[in-house]
Order: sequence, then C-alpha cells, then structure tokens
Amino acid sequence: MTPDRLGLRALNRAALHRQLLLDRAPLTALQAVGHLAGLQAQAPLAPYVGLWTRLAGFRHQELKDLISERAVVRAHLMRNTVHLVDARDFVRFRPLFQALLDQRLAGNFARNLVGVDLAELAAAAAALLGETALTRVELGARLAPRWPEHDPASLAYAASHLLPLVQVPPRGLWGEPNSRAAFMLAGAWLNAPAPAPASAPAPASAPAPASAPALAPASVSRSTMLE
Repeated sequence: MTPDRLGLRALNRAALHRQLLLDRAPLTALQAVGHLAGLQAQAPLAPYVGLWTRLAGFRHQELKDLISERAVVRAHLMRNTVHLVDARDFVRFRPLFQALLDQRLAGNFARNLVGVDLAELAAAAAALLGETALTRVELGARLAPRWPEHDPASLAYAASHLLPLVQVPPRGLWGEPNSRAAFMLAGAWLNAPAPAPASAPAPASAPAPASAPALAPASVSRSTMLE
C-alpha cells in the first residue's frame, strides 16, 4: 500500500464497511436500505436476514411495516432480479434501466412478439395493472384476447419489461403467504407519478442479437439478466 493507493486488505475492509458487514450498525431499517441502495430480494424473505446481519436491534416487524406502508418496494432492478429498495430511490433508479430492459426484451422475446405494437401493449397492461395487482399468468390471460395469435406468457413478460412495476404484499411479508408474485404499476401502488420512461418502445420485429450475459458484480450496463 502506498499513500495514494489502498492495498487489497484495505479495499476489502472498505467494501465490507460500505456494505455494513463489519459491525452491526445503529441504523433503522429504512436508513440501511437507502444506504445500501437496495438489497437482493429474489427470495422473498432474504432482506430480513440481510438486515439482521447488518443492524443492531433489528426486528422483522420493522421491515414488515415498511413494506406494508409502501416506504420500501420490491421490484426488478439490478440484473433484472427482485431487489428491495427505498420507494423514493425506485422512482429515481428505474428509468436508468429501461434501455437495457428493452434490449433484453428484444433478445429473449422478440420471436414471440412479431407484429405486436409494444406501445399499445404497454398501454393495455398499464390500464390493467393500474387498477389491480396481477401475476404474470393472470396478466397474460387478460392480454391474450387482444393478441390471440401470440403467446400469453410473452405478452406478460413484455409488459413487465416495459412498465415500472412493483411486487405487492403479502409477498415479502414475514409470516405471511409468499407464493403469489403479483405486480402493480408503481405509480398506482405508491400513489405518485410513475418513473418516466427513458425510451419509447418500438414495434417488435426480428430478434435482436443476444447481448453478453450479465454477471456479478452488477453495474447499470450489466444489470439485464432475467431471473
């Protein structure tokens, strides 16, 4: 280590400190979620363990209340997997990922969406998800009559790439049923303007070339792996 450069151990300690993994911090759960800019939440209850390992005095009810009160949300962000984030951060973060989600949508589902006007699809799905929370299966079934020649699952996945959606409780609540992954339009769930789209979707045509697989550690340019 030189005066202007950290050694490997110092870098390791700095990273662990930044992630609140050296000592349990005297922070609230909301403060910690904001500090970390999100916790991996693909497994519905994983954030409880993540916060328990980081915070002094953490109790599961604290996070359960934050989710129920909509102060934090569960949504697809980094690597297109579910993360728990501060609701205000979600509104700021979500537009940054739209161009990459568009690319991933084209790479994975374009063959099943040829002829579908994606702007029309997004509007139809937004009308449904602005009123009630639906699983992808339920959403696909409601979209299918409008596009009867297309795969309902692909229609639903397209909507989840095009729109800012959040997973709603009881999924993610400690001690509650967690099997139903239902989504709602973020603006409707938060009773606030939805994150502005960074780009307008174009009609689906031929498949785009597959992009390089996303790998951890994540960055904005590497956050498109569909899980």
